[in-house]
Amino acid sequence: MIIVGVDEAGRGPLIGSVVAGAVILPNEFNLPELTDSKKLTEKKRETLYQLITEQCQWAVGEADAAEVDEINILQATMLAMQRAVENLKVKYDRVLVDGNRCPDLHDCTAIVKGDLTEPAISAASIIAKVTRDRQMIELDKQYPQYGFAKHKGYGTKVHLQALEEFGIIHAQHRMSFAPVSRRAQKRI
Repeated sequence: MIIVGVDEAGRGPLIGSVVAGAVILPNEFNLPELTDSKKLTEKKRETLYQLITEQCQWAVGEADAAEVDEINILQATMLAMQRAVENLKVKYDRVLVDGNRCPDLHDCTAIVKGDLTEPAISAASIIAKVTRDRQMIELDKQYPQYGFAKHKGYGTKVHLQALEEFGIIHAQHRMSFAPVSRRAQKRI
């Protein structure tokens, strides 16, 4: 039976894509350290990411900031999850998704806190988080004044102060998120 684990990263940040990971673990795969990516250090996530990408079938899917603004963060998350599973290009038997809702995929089961209990979902959580964090590190190289490498796009004090001082990166910031839209209106 081919089971796909799916999880996302990036629902809460004010900038960038929401990223979903989809992972199929091989039968003999065993990494006892697998857990929710948020419970791991960045170094441990990177190590596990390397092991997962070397030994498993995996894919990512994204919905960018414009899509988040157009269809809302929940629908964008579902879209990113669908894309991740579709990007596997594998016929599967079942999909296990972290959370309380499933995207539009056949034989999908949502599991609250599944990233803590289902190894395939934990692996997908790591794939999604590392992928998104790397995107924020790249964005930080273009816009170092915002501090994206540190806060990963979340609405921290540093990020909000940078929005006040330097403005909005229109192609990247989520205009439908209140802290961004309020600052956009103040500048007009």
